[in-house]
Amino acid sequence: MSGFKEPSFADRQKAAQQARQDILNKFKSQPGPDDPAVKQRQAEREAQAIARAKAKEAREAAKAEQKRLEEEAAAAAAALLAREKEEAEAREAALEAERKAARDARYAARKKKKR
Repeated sequence: MSGFKEPSFADRQKAAQQARQDILNKFKSQPGPDDPAVKQRQAEREAQAIARAKAKEAREAAKAEQKRLEEEAAAAAAALLAREKEEAEAREAALEAERKAARDARYAARKKKKR
């Protein structure tokens, strides 16, 4: 069994040159920008981008509509709450007026009884 042979400078240079040539060949074998397959893939990517943009716009429109509906519902709830509060205040004022009238009637009856 022979031992490990240290590669010489020429061997290393040849290996480096071969690696550069392999990279160059790989680059040259790729299709150019005017190749039909490249154009087709680019068109597909553009179509997907347009579809994503339309979907995003649809989601944003739905979100805006949902927000508008929520705001309307909140406004209606606030109006209902305000109306109920006003009605409660009106009932309380009417009840207080009845109490005052009854109190005044009792006071007047006492005064009349004293005379």
